[in-house]
Amino acid sequence: MWSGRGDLYHSQTAKIVPYRPRALSKAGGVKPVGFDFAILEVMQFTLYADGGSRGNPGPAGAGAVVFDQGGKRVLEVSDYLGIATNNIAEYEAVLRGLRLLRDLYPEGYFTHATVSVKMDSKLVIEQLKGAYKVKHPNLVPRYLELKNLIARSFPHIEYIHVPRAQNADADLLANKAMDAGH
Repeated sequence: MWSGRGDLYHSQTAKIVPYRPRALSKAGGVKPVGFDFAILEVMQFTLYADGGSRGNPGPAGAGAVVFDQGGKRVLEVSDYLGIATNNIAEYEAVLRGLRLLRDLYPEGYFTHATVSVKMDSKLVIEQLKGAYKVKHPNLVPRYLELKNLIARSFPHIEYIHVPRAQNADADLLANKAMDAGH
């Protein structure tokens, strides 16, 4: 909250930051001299991503869906990947979702926007956080491509592991892609 010391209030849900200039009164005390407001448009996006493979390796699909802070569906991805492993499909789902999100908005838009990546793949989430190393040679190029995309386009990003039930939309899109690829 605003402390009265001229601090700026900031949270991910903040839209207005109060700023109160102060002046000395004739009695020597401090009095407010007016109210100015800086309007901040802090956009938040949530990317749900899921990849799957039937056979591991086998026919694979990537699914992703992005919602804005109001819960509006901004985009969805459902891509057949050919023959791939489940982990490659998981990485492709995040990559394709973030690429499309970046391409939908003007350059620099995400300088002040927050993106939450939510997946049911604990491995991918922990690798993106830096808690797990990426060792498999087929995953390293995708990991590096994804980290470069994030570094260039998404300065405010977080990675959250969610239960499978909370990732149903992305799972449906990944399965739809695998079904279409047969």
